[in-house]
Amino acid sequence: MPIINKSLIVETNQGINIHNITPQIETLVSITPIKNGQVLIFSRHTTTALAINEYEERLLEDVKVYLEKLAPASARYLHNDLHLRPNIPADEPMNAHSHLMAMTLSTSEVVPIVDGKLGLGTYQSLLFFELDGPRKRNVFCQISGE
Repeated sequence: MPIINKSLIVETNQGINIHNITPQIETLVSITPIKNGQVLIFSRHTTTALAINEYEERLLEDVKVYLEKLAPASARYLHNDLHLRPNIPADEPMNAHSHLMAMTLSTSEVVPIVDGKLGLGTYQSLLFFELDGPRKRNVFCQISGE
């Protein structure tokens, strides 16, 4: 069974932003010989996340509000005591809330490939969550099958 590793770069904005990466994943799958199998999508960052859900503007705003309630940036976090942490770079952000948000979501998703296409449902999209931008982010994709 062949395994093909690919990466995609997502350039993000400040604050919480949600990107529909479905078209990029569809393109990666389409340029491989894999017709039936799966694609693993994995975020390589501790302040980003992935989910499969509906990409609808009002729902995305609800999700942002929900995440901000779970881990408000203004709350007190030990991780943000930068002066007490060893070997911290000068540009280290106070981002404990972003780590906590990421931990409530997921770092990976697996989607079936059926007849060369993603096996997503009608309203399902692959969503990439930036929780501590702006940054250039790397999403790893492993496509396997036959």
